Amino acid sequence: MFHCLSRRLLGALFFIAASALSTGAGAQFLLKSSGGAGASVVTTPYVRAELVAHAPQGIAPGQPLQLGLLIAHQPDWHTYWKNPGDSGLPTQLDWQLPAGLDASEIAWPAPRKFPIGTLANYGYDGQVLLPVAITVPPGWRADPLATEATFQLHASWLVCRQECIPEEGRFTLQVPIQGTTALHAAAFQAAAEAQPRPLQPADGSSARVQDGALLLRVAGLPTTWQGRELGVFPETPGVVQTAASPAQQWQDGGVWTASVPLSPQRSESPEPLPLVLTEGVAGVQLALPVEGGWPPSAALATVSPALAAALAANAQNAPAAPAGAGVTAAPLPTWLAALAGALLGGLLLNLMPCVFPVLAIKVTGFARHGQDLRAQRLGGLAYAAGVVLSFVLLGALMLALRAAGEAVGWGFQLQSPAVVAGLAALFTLIGLNLAGVFEFGRMLPSSLASLQARHPVADSFLTGVLAVAVASPCTAPFMGASLGLTATLPAAQALAIFAALGVGLALPYVLAAWLPAVARALPRPGAWMDTLRRLLAFPMFATVVWLTWVLGQQVGIDGAAALLILLVLLALAVWTLTLRGRTRAVLAPLSIAAGACAAWVWAPKLVEIQPLPVAAAAAQADGSWQPWAPELPAQIVASGRPVFVDYTAAWCVTCQYNKQTTLSDEAVLQDFAAKGVTLLRADWTRRDPAITAALGELGRSGVPVYVLHAPGRAPVVFSEILGRRELRQALAAL
Repeated sequence: MFHCLSRRLLGALFFIAASALSTGAGAQFLLKSSGGAGASVVTTPYVRAELVAHAPQGIAPGQPLQLGLLIAHQPDWHTYWKNPGDSGLPTQLDWQLPAGLDASEIAWPAPRKFPIGTLANYGYDGQVLLPVAITVPPGWRADPLATEATFQLHASWLVCRQECIPEEGRFTLQVPIQGTTALHAAAFQAAAEAQPRPLQPADGSSARVQDGALLLRVAGLPTTWQGRELGVFPETPGVVQTAASPAQQWQDGGVWTASVPLSPQRSESPEPLPLVLTEGVAGVQLALPVEGGWPPSAALATVSPALAAALAANAQNAPAAPAGAGVTAAPLPTWLAALAGALLGGLLLNLMPCVFPVLAIKVTGFARHGQDLRAQRLGGLAYAAGVVLSFVLLGALMLALRAAGEAVGWGFQLQSPAVVAGLAALFTLIGLNLAGVFEFGRMLPSSLASLQARHPVADSFLTGVLAVAVASPCTAPFMGASLGLTATLPAAQALAIFAALGVGLALPYVLAAWLPAVARALPRPGAWMDTLRRLLAFPMFATVVWLTWVLGQQVGIDGAAALLILLVLLALAVWTLTLRGRTRAVLAPLSIAAGACAAWVWAPKLVEIQPLPVAAAAAQADGSWQPWAPELPAQIVASGRPVFVDYTAAWCVTCQYNKQTTLSDEAVLQDFAAKGVTLLRADWTRRDPAITAALGELGRSGVPVYVLHAPGRAPVVFSEILGRRELRQALAAL
């Protein structure tokens, strides 16, 4: 539905442009899932996952039956053990089995450690099989006519390199009831050998806490291990510092001892303590009694209460409602504050480089028609009506998509590559028109060219609609809190906020139209008007550059190059239509045909979304930043480290400004490093329901949003125009 609406919006923009550009002065902007029903293999860019079975005696009571998820990782990618370490999520298996059968827990193979800076994870790379034993109870009988048993699995896993990708798959496998299934016997045998064998520790084995460290003492380990360094993997998350290297030694009698630093944010006190110790590919599983018990643990940081506290702390600057709240009317003071914020945001929009030319050309038109006050005022009201109605309709569309279950926020239209490419073409036409390359009045039939003169009110109305089209991507930075509030308000209150935004955008033009002093203050008509018009073409061309860059973030460099080629051919076609006589008759059809052929060949490149690693790699251009994942901030805070999250998008102008100023400031970066702050970037350039949900929890509908999380503190939500001073003050308080 979203893509269908995007195409309709794109078509509407071109219709509006064809109408509004004809003014006298020429003015006028994911969870990856693969595998279908019946598939036993799911392949993604990062892993190949297969549901496999081992039933050498068929399916019968008392006979061995195992299923397993066989995961082959791409180089440098890994998935996670049942204790993933400092971040990550263990693989989850949800079975649908034939009636009467039962699945055990995963028989986890021994993991390995993946150091990542000052953190570490536990998991698997290469190829790993996660086996599950299936119990066939006594007396079980298959259907007399059945020759196969059907096993279904819904698996979800997190695959990571530097970036992390949540993935899932649905698998179906048919296993013969009477025959032998042993194709993957070697993989199941390897998994059995890799599974840590249970070990009953000898007398004297124990664990105890002393001076912030967990002291381990184990007797009875295999004699072949003695003198070697062992891997230590607690089965309970959050107990020790995962990245720390245990200080270990062997004592007389084959007793192994180790000291592992406790996590400062330890929230668990397992008794006994379950451990896996490894030497090479071999491992043992044991449980140690904790002598003297555990000291009091730190309270586990949880997301929801912290975010609630953050919203309360920032209520004066960001009136918000928690995600998932029901539709309830806002208190009058809160609603009036949101209306005021929307009005101010609309006023500021007039200064944006893609909006200002629309306003400037319309106002300078007063210099030419300054004496016709009635027509001037009617035009101002019509312009305001076009602006306000367009914002209300766009807001209603967003609310309708949300009500239908779509995860969208303000600026959703810029997450569609087709809309971005269409806007680039629209701005190219606007720029060419302002630069004097063509006039619609000379290219259109006389019956259409005269419409503006015969219907000036309609012309002003369509100009207002176009102003909204070019301004809407820039609204969220100025009124993120107000727009975030609309998600939980009744339709009337929510749409009133969108209307207030439109009033703010239209207000300067309406005041100029109704105040004769404005027209009298303008210079007399002359060559300056044509010079100004041509000058204002350059902000439009700069906007085309920005939109091409945004498209490149979504569809890659090939898609951006295809767009540039099509824009050049569009400009060529427009220029040939300005020619006269036989030259136009020859060149115009050729140029239009060339453009149509190129569009047929290259247009698919404009909507061909690239795999997530392309965008993730772009996000990693600055090595100090890591890609955001839904649970990652809470996990890092739980490990005792502060986190700063930048919710951003390539199409967000204010995001890019903040990125190049405050977030690139050397003093700010030094403060981040001094406080050990982990920097996460949540890139919303393309549709991402997880980021949309996170913004909703913060009471926001658009980007930018900046949040500082710290252990034991309420998160701080900063203003959209991020200042060095406020950010450094918050960091100094850590």
